[in-house]
Amino acid sequence: MRNKTNMNFRVGLIGCGRISDIYLQTLAGIPGIEVVSCASLDINESRAKAAKHGIAKACSVDEIIEDSSNDYILNLTVPTAHALITRKALNAGKHVYSEKPFVTNLEDGQELLNLSKAQRLKLGNAPDTFLGNRWQTIRRLIDDGAIGRPTGVMVHVGTHGTERHHPNPDFYYGIGGGPLLDLGPYYLTAMVFCLGPISRVAGMTNRAFEQRQIENGPRHGEWMKVEVDTHTLSLLEFSSGVIGSMTTSFDVWDSEAPRLEIYGEEGVITIPDPNPVHGANIFDGPIWLRTRETTRWPYQPPPGGRDEWQLIENDHGFKQDSRGVGLMDLVMAVRDDRPVRASGELAFHIFEVMDAINRANRDGQYQDIKSSCKRPKPLPENFCRNSLILAD
Repeated sequence: MRNKTNMNFRVGLIGCGRISDIYLQTLAGIPGIEVVSCASLDINESRAKAAKHGIAKACSVDEIIEDSSNDYILNLTVPTAHALITRKALNAGKHVYSEKPFVTNLEDGQELLNLSKAQRLKLGNAPDTFLGNRWQTIRRLIDDGAIGRPTGVMVHVGTHGTERHHPNPDFYYGIGGGPLLDLGPYYLTAMVFCLGPISRVAGMTNRAFEQRQIENGPRHGEWMKVEVDTHTLSLLEFSSGVIGSMTTSFDVWDSEAPRLEIYGEEGVITIPDPNPVHGANIFDGPIWLRTRETTRWPYQPPPGGRDEWQLIENDHGFKQDSRGVGLMDLVMAVRDDRPVRASGELAFHIFEVMDAINRANRDGQYQDIKSSCKRPKPLPENFCRNSLILAD
């Protein structure tokens, strides 16, 4: 076995769109991981990405998958291509980390899980934002009993779509898109990390527009067809007994609603805005805690501020946007023969929850969730950018 301090992990990137830049920036700062090749449908886009980030080779998708010099595939393609690329990579003997959503139908998801197990390969999936500073701190508060037994959760995330800032936003409004599949994974994954798997859901969805107009870039003024619902409301029941609600929308011009709150027998945790579409850093940000001890009765609103709320210090790593740390954890999981935190099993569970919310809207009935997953372990205290040469 190679010495752990001398291991070099070589990655092939498939999908060179906008999201790839933050992944490549993160991975460039991690010792031992090297992105050695990149590919997309447009070879000129691939060459430009390779030049920008110092990647040795821009080539075709098949060349990357067939290249025996890399053991890992980073799949950053559009949602409808996720399953196809992941399947090809697993069949070629590669470990895979993919962007969200995991798949666009349950059959593909189950097939990929079965295939990864049969091939003895690791399968990871975004989002990895729950590995960031903020969510790790919230998990510690819950595990330490800061709010007592959790009883409820509320999520609200609304924006007015992606056409105002994304030059090619079509896929957000096609199959595999929409606010539930685009924004939902961030919040559902974080909730499962903090509260455990989800057992039952209900849902209602609608859409405000049948067409939307691109408002930026070279396609400014072009109209797109909307093929999915763009406003969703869901009820969530967790295996632990926690109940909650979640709203995700591309039809909200603005909102002052808290983005996420977790309620417990002894207190409440609230975070203002862990949502990338509002320009927030979803790896970091303020966490407010209020407990039985700091609540006066009868209640009187504190003058001019949150006098009875405690601002919690975020004392874990990855405070900056660190998308790509999930791939780092997958690499370490391969090295140390342990479960992946941002795993395929977790991503499949999240996708089934979202699929069931849409089914509930269509059928008008509660939907039981058949899959489950283990709550990912928190990161160890020494998990940071040089963790590839540290004990996990």
